[in-house]
Amino acid sequence: MSYLVVYEKGPTSWGAYVPDLPGVCSVGDTRAEAEQLIQEAIEFHLDGLREEGLIIPTPSSFAGVVEIGSAA
Repeated sequence: MSYLVVYEKGPTSWGAYVPDLPGVCSVGDTRAEAEQLIQEAIEFHLDGLREEGLIIPTPSSFAGVVEIGSAA
């Protein structure tokens, strides 16, 4: 299963969150650290859902890029 992860660079750190898994997020000093931590957070969250007998959300988010031309 693959979930979309959004990474955001802040002034002093990187954040990451998963739109299809509300509340699943991480913060790291570097993007690599944020990537590692969000992977662990997703796995931990899904393990918890399984243990509770809850439904695992089906990934449904996707990302795209919109290119905007320079203003005249």
